[in-house]
Amino acid sequence: MDKLERLQKVLAHAGVASRRHAEAMITAGKVRVNGRVVTELGTRVDPRRDKVEVDGQRVLEEPVLHYLFHKPRAMMTTLEDPEGRPCLGDQLKGFPVRVYPVGRLDYHTSGALLLTNDGDLAMALMHPRHGVPKVYVCKVRGTPTDEQLQSLREGVYLEPTDSDPRERRAKTAPAEVELLRQSPPGENALSTGGTSWLKVTLREGRTRQLHRMAEAVGLFVMRLARLSFAGLSTEGLLPGEHRELSDKEVTALRVQYLRPLENAAQKAAPREPEEAPRARPAGPPRGGSAPSRGAPRGAAAPRGGASPGRPTTARAGTGRAGAGRAATGPGASGMGASRRGGAAPGPGRSRGPKR
Repeated sequence: MDKLERLQKVLAHAGVASRRHAEAMITAGKVRVNGRVVTELGTRVDPRRDKVEVDGQRVLEEPVLHYLFHKPRAMMTTLEDPEGRPCLGDQLKGFPVRVYPVGRLDYHTSGALLLTNDGDLAMALMHPRHGVPKVYVCKVRGTPTDEQLQSLREGVYLEPTDSDPRERRAKTAPAEVELLRQSPPGENALSTGGTSWLKVTLREGRTRQLHRMAEAVGLFVMRLARLSFAGLSTEGLLPGEHRELSDKEVTALRVQYLRPLENAAQKAAPREPEEAPRARPAGPPRGGSAPSRGAPRGAAAPRGGASPGRPTTARAGTGRAGAGRAATGPGASGMGASRRGGAAPGPGRSRGPKR
């Protein structure tokens, strides 16, 4: 069964433009499918069979690739930045295909960032029901108490931020928090009271979540880095470096996060109604015979095989002669009747000529 995909998704996967820009190109009439201009956004095509063109140029499907990138600090996780700050798009210019980040990291946060043009897998990894693990190491000011660490593990309530005032006040999901090490107080004013390093594993993603969680319990995050995302670690990668995922790693991600969504979608898909069996035409009653030629259409012969409208006779022998038969039908005399219902010749009466 061929898999049909939305036209704007096919264009985005082929590296023509982002999905939003691809929608604008479709509505502007710049896209043709099998020689016909398409302007409807809901159009679905088969990227392997249908011929898709943009401004007269054939769109070819790009290979699906997956990369793990070690994002450095002081970099925006966007393809471009209107303020001219360093952004992820500057690092992706040498890539063979157009890829996109799965999720985001803050400007001052470094660490593991997955890049891919696999839209289905990216959506599955960002789906909140899966709880993809994200492991961070953060440096906080001072020494956290056991109560503060336990509050972070059980979850804290986060207030809406200025950037997203519509966000509702909600409690964070349980997290794994481990105290790695502590540094004694130093002469530096920033380190007065000492510093501590925490390893935190989150299974949800909110805006500046770790910073806000620390503030909710009275801590201040000085530095933050993401060690791994969905089990993919930056070990062996320097900031700014990347590597391509192995087939084994991609398969593991698909089995764990993408396949459950596909199975759920198949179960939720409506089934096509089964075609009702065709009714057979009504035949003669069981044990009866077909109606005679002279009978009205649809009338069946009485049981016993006699034709309607004719007298029923009981045969005494096996011959075809009418004499010797006992008359049972109407018009028969006491002496017996002929096969056609006429009176039998009595004594002194001559037979008439044969007709």
